[in-house]
Amino acid sequence: MTVVDSSLINIVLKEFHDSPFSGHMSEDRTREKVNTCIWWPMWQNNVAEYFKTSDRCQKANKSTGKILGNMIKIQEPSRPWEIVHMDWVAGLPPGGDRSYNAFLVIVERFSKAPIFLPCHKDDTAMDTALLIWNRVVSWTGIFTNIISNTDPKFTSALWKNLYQRFGPKLSFSTAYHP
Repeated sequence: MTVVDSSLINIVLKEFHDSPFSGHMSEDRTREKVNTCIWWPMWQNNVAEYFKTSDRCQKANKSTGKILGNMIKIQEPSRPWEIVHMDWVAGLPPGGDRSYNAFLVIVERFSKAPIFLPCHKDDTAMDTALLIWNRVVSWTGIFTNIISNTDPKFTSALWKNLYQRFGPKLSFSTAYHP
């Protein structure tokens, strides 16, 4: 068995996996081939890391995560304040006379105009409802559709009651895809 110097590990892995003669095998098959004739300390970790950082392998491998649903096109609004998107920007340094440390961001979908409402990261669902009612709904009217992530402030019993009573439809977006 040949012991490989650490400076040659990537070259060896490239030959065992990426060269035209290696057949671009799976991680397990590449590990088996390496194990038959070569050794270096922590070689199995290096093989695994090589596969994690290989663009070609990552693109070719199917995801083993949860099966995602189909993306649904969001209806375009026919008038202002029909559809709004809501989310929080939190973790900010305290500022203002009330030491706000977050913003509730509301984007009106028709004009794409944003509203930034200063608030506190630990505001309750009731605090959030009052903030939206007093600062936005009181001058825009009730929205037809609210699109938000699954933050507990929007999934609480209070909000479910508000949706039933006043009629806006709540649609949830996935994280990082508002």
